Amino acid sequence: MKFLRNLLATLTGLFIFSLIAILFIMGIVAVATTEDEVVVKENSVLHIKLNKPVGERAYQDPFNELFTQSSSNIGLIELIASIQDAKENDKIKGIYLESGIPIAGFASLEAIRNALNDFKTSGKFITCYSEIYTEGGYYLASTADDIYVNPRGYFEFNGIGAKITFLKGMFDKLEIEPEIFRVGDFKSAVEPFIRKDMSPENRAQLESLLSSIYDHFLDKVADSRSIPMEKLTLMSDSMKVRNPKQALENELVTGLKYFDEVLDELKSKLELEEDDKINFIGFENYHKSISNKNTSKNRVAVIIGSGEIMGGNGDNSTIGSTSFAKEIRKARKDDKVKAVVVRVNSPGGSALASDVIWREIMLTKEVKPVIASLSDYAASGGYYITMGCDAIVAEPSTITGSIGIFLTMFNLGNFMENKLGLTTDAVNTGVYTDLYTFTRSLSEGERHIIQTSVNEGYEDFVTKAANNRNMSVEDLKKVASGRVWSGTQALENGLVDKIGGLEEAIGLAVEAADIAEDYKIKYYPRQKSFIEQVREEFSNDLESKFLKYKTGELYPLIKQIKSLENLKGIQARMLYDITLE
Repeated sequence: MKFLRNLLATLTGLFIFSLIAILFIMGIVAVATTEDEVVVKENSVLHIKLNKPVGERAYQDPFNELFTQSSSNIGLIELIASIQDAKENDKIKGIYLESGIPIAGFASLEAIRNALNDFKTSGKFITCYSEIYTEGGYYLASTADDIYVNPRGYFEFNGIGAKITFLKGMFDKLEIEPEIFRVGDFKSAVEPFIRKDMSPENRAQLESLLSSIYDHFLDKVADSRSIPMEKLTLMSDSMKVRNPKQALENELVTGLKYFDEVLDELKSKLELEEDDKINFIGFENYHKSISNKNTSKNRVAVIIGSGEIMGGNGDNSTIGSTSFAKEIRKARKDDKVKAVVVRVNSPGGSALASDVIWREIMLTKEVKPVIASLSDYAASGGYYITMGCDAIVAEPSTITGSIGIFLTMFNLGNFMENKLGLTTDAVNTGVYTDLYTFTRSLSEGERHIIQTSVNEGYEDFVTKAANNRNMSVEDLKKVASGRVWSGTQALENGLVDKIGGLEEAIGLAVEAADIAEDYKIKYYPRQKSFIEQVREEFSNDLESKFLKYKTGELYPLIKQIKSLENLKGIQARMLYDITLE
């Protein structure tokens, strides 16, 4: 009888939980599907507030508000489209920019900055205000006609840096022994496993990379603010500018104002009275007002891949070889698609998955033009999947190259026995049956077999890269060995064909397809419906969302440790993120 009561209580609880979940989802869907039509008022100002992470496309996360204040990211494509449309819209008189502390790579910032500069050619104003400016935020702000900072705010102008977290000390404490197989002096992706600091080779490549990116930053700021680059360099090296007052004295900003004073300034520009309200419209809202009336039958398929490369189907944060290759294949077989642009933002991943995607690109370019557009990252596997394109376009600050591979295994034998009290034993039919073991050290014979396989993979990578880039293998190897380059350096080394963004890549595509006067752009993969996003969040991502919420600032380190689960097979990737500070 007690068992029946418990069973009935359990079933009742499950029923109630399911009912609440269904009603909750229905409520969310009802809110999401009752959007009012966006109307742009006369004498409006486009408001761009960069307070969310910038991704390639906008992604509405239906459950993010359960854990954080932010509900979505900022879509780079949507943001730039809004700026471009606002340039031609007579109802938009200017842009109010809050650039502050953008969560974006420098290549993404470059694309936004170029769009802002293009907007200014219309004669409309750009006013920027922030309480805090980092280098990235100021890079965008420097395009503005007027740059204001809060008098008690913070101003950072002291260079950029790269920081790497090393895991060797943790492995030593846990008695975990990494087994590393790599090719090249610069394949530093595995250094966090085997060192506690950077190797001289890695330090050299990062210094060269950061110098290239920062020199470009200073050059652009110097041009926008009419300040000699030598003076900007001195300011940065000596940290001469440490507060808003010094920023004003050195002409980096127009003035020191509080928010209400900036609003008064905007009202003056718009010829409004003191009590009038400014018609602000956020760029996300504004984008909904843009109507696409292009009826051309000629399509340019822009296929977007962002995140680590792995086998299977990808999602909003990964590039799955099965799903990405399928999109390329569909574009190849669609007669309406006259050209393809592959937009990549990836540090790499599985070498096998990268090769699967590379093959589809090679097949596609036999029947129609295929152009690559590189975003913040296109390194290792990220470069692999684009190297076969007819042309490669990179931003000056794109981190690319890293032509190399590695394989990582971990001997957990001592950890399991000494920390957990677990031991294993095995019976095998062959000498190398237990080759990919994780419970003991490898023999010299086993290491030789695995290293030979990695060497063969590296030779395949550089040979394909050399053939695709019309270089000799010897010349290609001079810029390979896992070394990363900026987009500017990659152009000098023959790894890319042009400096520019997605617009330039599309321009090359329509020119090659001879459709420059009649085409429309279609983005792939198709954006998932709200219901599909809800289902995906329920099935895949709630755990990581909760982990991020609970661990806070430690989440990047925990994410790095969890990523070890993906290191199956030979890898073509940058294992760590280069965080520019």
